[in-house]
Amino acid sequence: MFGLWYNADMLKEFKIETDREGIYNITDTVRLAISESGIGEGIAVIFCAHTTAGITINENADPDVIHDLLLGLEKAFPDRKEFKHAEGNSSAHLKTSCVGASETVIITKGKLILGTWQGIYFCEFDGPRTRKFTVKVIEG
Repeated sequence: MFGLWYNADMLKEFKIETDREGIYNITDTVRLAISESGIGEGIAVIFCAHTTAGITINENADPDVIHDLLLGLEKAFPDRKEFKHAEGNSSAHLKTSCVGASETVIITKGKLILGTWQGIYFCEFDGPRTRKFTVKVIEG
């Protein structure tokens, strides 16, 4: 992953290469963006501008949680022959709508505030692709 600062407003874009479907821990990338911003107190918004990929916060201690999340989403939103969307990825759109496109986290003393077991994740539901996500660090 690499990032590119866009302007003094602390907006940084990152690229990520994904598999067909997967959930990728981006917590350290977000921490780096916060550190580079120099902001001590504020918030960070992590945003994904794709309709078949999203951002979530979930457990980062047990890798089986990622497996179970993907399995649960597949069971909840399976591909169906009744779907009319021409690209054939309606289940990916449904999963993304469920997960969401962004997360907002608090920054205090220059550090990300997350629970003991929490991590920030990029969720791919229609890969493999080269995707982007943006981190906006706001002082306040």
